[in-house]
Amino acid sequence: MSATAATGRVGRFYTAARRHPWVLGKVADWKIPLGPYTPAQIAVAVGGGFLLVKSIGWWSWMGPVPIVAWVLTVWAVRRPKVKGRAPLQAALGWVLLAWQPQGGRMGGRAARDRMSRPLLGGFTLEEAAPAVPAAAAAARADQPAPGRSAHRGPVARPSARPRPEPQAPSQTVGPVSGVQQLLARAQQAGGAR
Repeated sequence: MSATAATGRVGRFYTAARRHPWVLGKVADWKIPLGPYTPAQIAVAVGGGFLLVKSIGWWSWMGPVPIVAWVLTVWAVRRPKVKGRAPLQAALGWVLLAWQPQGGRMGGRAARDRMSRPLLGGFTLEEAAPAVPAAAAAARADQPAPGRSAHRGPVARPSARPRPEPQAPSQTVGPVSGVQQLLARAQQAGGAR
């Protein structure tokens, strides 16, 4: 086995944006003299030129030094990066960060904590519901529902030992929940309607 086959193959893909960065002054093979220029270079050239013209009374005694410094500054910002980003995008990011609300945004609006307020509530203690006697529950289970025939399956054999009957509670307690109250009313009225 050869050494090249033992190593893994490496493939690279370069996007068009990385091969051709955003520049001004390049059309096909033609480019403007000393160009093409990035947006940062154009901004420094325009802004620096404006400042030089407006402040000529201050620096005219220095000769061509400010003009050479301006040209070198335009050349120096050809590929600047601020934490891996272009200067204009970095400046925009800082402006947007300063503009953000302190708590961030939720759904496009400034997220703010709501004012605290007391949570008031109450509760009610009721007595427990009475247990249904096993004999009554078994009698209801053996009767088919109205409109249905009785189940005709294998007959269950009673076990040899008798089951102890559950003892009824010593105190009669009314239904607890609304559903239990409705069931109790239906039972008193003679079954389901």
